Amino acid sequence: MSVKEYKYVSNLWNEEEARKLAGDEVALLIYRSNLLGADLRLTNYGGGNTSCKLMEKDPLTVSKTEVMWVKGSGGDLGTLKKSGLAALYVDRLRSLKNIYRGVEHEDEMVELFNHCIFDLSSKAPSIDTPLHGFLPFKHIDHLHPDAAIAIAASKDGKKITQELFNGTIGWVEWKKPGFELGLQLKQCLDENPGIRGIILGSHGLFTWGNTAYESYINTLDVIEICSDYLQNNYGKKGPVFGGKKIESAEASQRKKQAAALAPVLRGLCSSKQHMIGHFTDDARVLEFINSNDLPHLAPMGTSCPDHFLRTKISPLVLNLPINADLTDTITLKGELTPVFEAYRAMYTDYYEKCKHPNSPAIRDTNPVVILYPGIGMFTFSKDKQTARVAAEFYTNAINVMKGAEAISEYTSLPHQEAFNIEYWLLEEAKLQRMPKPKPLTGKIALITGSAGGIGKAIAKKFIAEGAVVILNDMNADRLDEAGKEFEAMYGKDAYSTAVLNVTNAEDINAAFDTAALAFGGIDIVVNNAGLSISKSIADHTDKDWDLLYDVLVKGQFFITQAATNTMQKQDIGGDIVNIVSKNALVSGPNNAGYGSAKAAQLHLSRLNAAELGESNIRVNVVNPDAVISDSNIWAGGWAEGRAKAYGVAVAELPAYYAKRTLLNQIILPDDIANACFAFVGGLLSKSTGNVLNVDGGVAMAFVR
Repeated sequence: MSVKEYKYVSNLWNEEEARKLAGDEVALLIYRSNLLGADLRLTNYGGGNTSCKLMEKDPLTVSKTEVMWVKGSGGDLGTLKKSGLAALYVDRLRSLKNIYRGVEHEDEMVELFNHCIFDLSSKAPSIDTPLHGFLPFKHIDHLHPDAAIAIAASKDGKKITQELFNGTIGWVEWKKPGFELGLQLKQCLDENPGIRGIILGSHGLFTWGNTAYESYINTLDVIEICSDYLQNNYGKKGPVFGGKKIESAEASQRKKQAAALAPVLRGLCSSKQHMIGHFTDDARVLEFINSNDLPHLAPMGTSCPDHFLRTKISPLVLNLPINADLTDTITLKGELTPVFEAYRAMYTDYYEKCKHPNSPAIRDTNPVVILYPGIGMFTFSKDKQTARVAAEFYTNAINVMKGAEAISEYTSLPHQEAFNIEYWLLEEAKLQRMPKPKPLTGKIALITGSAGGIGKAIAKKFIAEGAVVILNDMNADRLDEAGKEFEAMYGKDAYSTAVLNVTNAEDINAAFDTAALAFGGIDIVVNNAGLSISKSIADHTDKDWDLLYDVLVKGQFFITQAATNTMQKQDIGGDIVNIVSKNALVSGPNNAGYGSAKAAQLHLSRLNAAELGESNIRVNVVNPDAVISDSNIWAGGWAEGRAKAYGVAVAELPAYYAKRTLLNQIILPDDIANACFAFVGGLLSKSTGNVLNVDGGVAMAFVR
């Protein structure tokens, strides 16, 4: 029954690569898993699990024993490694049936999985372990493909499965993952010998094979058949999602509206903790949110447990026209605040009605998914990856609703069943085991001139402490190189990029729009971009003077102005840190333009601090001196000018600057990054208008 050509899935199996792994079933399991996880049509991020069973030498008896290797708790199939697998004695796992006390006590079985572990260095077993263990097949795939879930979540799913596969795919009604579901899978197989897989009602798909390749191909075949069936039924009952109710705005208008609205939404979603946002106007999303069926389907919520664990029980749908005026923040918040309050009340009511005596405390009641018809979908969560994945999962849910409605009627999980998954004590225990948030988790930072030198060091420090950053530079090539470096070090979710000349209003607006679209807004701005010109009074030109004041003073002001606009939309406070200089306080020769511009930056910081305090926006200053490493400040003749002023050679400048300080220390970009973190890391949240010198100790620069 193998499908020879695939239209809706991709056969990524490479026989040459697989041949290199021949004889190593665990390596083939990992290879198969990575292929399955590479295609979001087959399973979503972190969803599904795979296994293989093989004979291993028991380290105690030295005799052969059957061992199951299965994806452990957490992790993602697409990036799975051996360290992410759990290895268990099959006979011990199956013997747990002898002490099983029934479905009311199935959670207690999870701790007993530890008594079945074969490889003590392997990953902790997941709740899905018995789903694989009680089936006899050597290789098993459990996935959450949209096409299969569309059938699983339809009113006539069981009947459709029987007819579509002519009895070769079994059906198990909805049951949350666990020991009982594992027994039900085995019962389904016993009652239907010879089947090639099982569809789990509202949940997903189980398929298998005697080899890694057989299992992989069987999985692709079943999903292809489901996909083809859906495709052939779209439009037969009528227009998809009941037809189009509104037209989407043009792409540029969608981006413009989303960028304007995102900070306001982020502020409302951050009533409990700072959230990071994600925006998409994917065609599949627009088809759903622009449809006549949106008011009917959106409140129903999702079906697959993997979906609603990340998206909450249902989305928040905005009632804003696509051309709404989003510039009047006060009026906009007046319209949106009651909508958010109603959502929080709905979620609280859901919790109160469904909770058990031992349920964990209610979590954040704000929405995760926000739909803006005609514009797109926003998602908000504790970090960028989680927000992005929530968008992917809700897109999966849209695909499921589309398919289910085309072939039957979409059915979501009853609220009680959904609650039992969302507030499952085992799920709560997993959440409690997660690492504590870092100081800048949930914070978004824009550091001007962050493609090199001090700016790059600050960006790296902030990411290391949990923030996401907007890398920027006026030099596109330099910015591109920095982006590649950051992707290799931190991954794509840690940063976004924007070409930014701080003297250009269009660049400034575009950079803050980038921050809004990529992450939802801004929390921290570090005005770091700069240049230096060292000339005598006689040699200074109008061009020199204007350039210094345009970049250092006007640039700092207009970046601060744009940051303030975004921060006040969010209404959750913020930090502005200005990298000034010891030269703002110390007089020296050949320094009239640069020194006076730095003094203007310093006092401008004080003025901004005085004005922005009522918005809980802190403005502070870091005064470096002689940060030579990878800095643009030493280009354009500055080094030669300073060397001439001090009567030393250019090569002697670092040592000269260090020796003239009280601590005799060379100042590095990392030192400035640490100073910036001191201001924004939380310990100085009640400080504003301050100056922190990072110069090794220059007595003339002491603030007095």
